[in-house]
Amino acid sequence: MTNEQSWRLGFFFSILVIMMLLEWQLPARKSPIKSSKRWLANFGLVFVSSVIARLTVPIGLTAVAFYNEEHSIGLFNVMSLPSFVVITLSLFILDIVIYWQHRLFHQIPILWRLHRVHHADAHVDTSTGLRFHPLEIVLSIIIKLIIVSAFGVPAIAVLIFEITLNGLALFNHANIRLPQVIEKPLRLLLMTQILHRIHHSQRVSETNSNYGFSVIWWDKLFGSYKDSAQKSDSELAIGLTDYPDAKQNSSLLSLLLLPFKK
Repeated sequence: MTNEQSWRLGFFFSILVIMMLLEWQLPARKSPIKSSKRWLANFGLVFVSSVIARLTVPIGLTAVAFYNEEHSIGLFNVMSLPSFVVITLSLFILDIVIYWQHRLFHQIPILWRLHRVHHADAHVDTSTGLRFHPLEIVLSIIIKLIIVSAFGVPAIAVLIFEITLNGLALFNHANIRLPQVIEKPLRLLLMTQILHRIHHSQRVSETNSNYGFSVIWWDKLFGSYKDSAQKSDSELAIGLTDYPDAKQNSSLLSLLLLPFKK
C-alpha cells in the first residue's frame, strides 16, 4: 500500500490516454462546441476539486481504513471472516452506496444543484467523467469515509474500488461506440457508453435511469435500468434543457458558479 498513489495515478492516466485516443480515432458523436474549450473547463474543474477536497478532507480513505483496522473500528474489524470474503463484501457495499449516492443526488433538489454541473455538459466524453463540482466531490468523500469506518472496509478494498470506480467512469463516459458484437454481451454486466449516454439524455425519464458507474445490477434490482432511449444513440439530445447554450457552461468559472444559479 506504500505505492498507493503510483497505482492510482498509473491506472488513471493509462485509461484516460487510451480512451482519449479512441475518441480521437473513433468518435461516436460530434461535440457541439470546440473540444479544447470544454476540456480546459472540465480538466480545470478536476484540479480545483482535487485541491479543495485535499484541503477540506486532508486524510485519505486508505489511511482511515488502516487506522480503523489498528483500532478495531467497523463491522469487519470485529468479525472473523476470510480476507477474500471481506474484500468482496466491501466492494459490493461501496458500489451500492455509490449507486444510491448518485440516485439521491438526482432526487434531492439541493444535491441536484451540485450534480447538474456534471449533466449540463452538452457533450459526453472522457472529460465529462471527471466533471464534478468540488462540493459534490467533498460530500462523496465524506460519505465514503463514513461507510469505510462503519463497515471496517480494508485498505486494499478501498484501493481496488477507487481505481475501478475512476477507471470505469472514464470508460463509460468515453465518446466511443463499441462494435455491437462487443457491446451487447458487455452490457449484461457493465454500464457501457451507449447505456450511460441514456443517463445524460435531456429527457428527464431517461436522465433518471442507469445510475450505475460500473455494473448494471443495482439499476436492474432497484428498477432504474433502461436498455434503450426513445431516440437512437447518434440522435440522442445530451445535456439539460435548462442550459441549451453549450457555450454557456464551457468555462471553469461558469461551472463553479452553476449550483448557485436559479
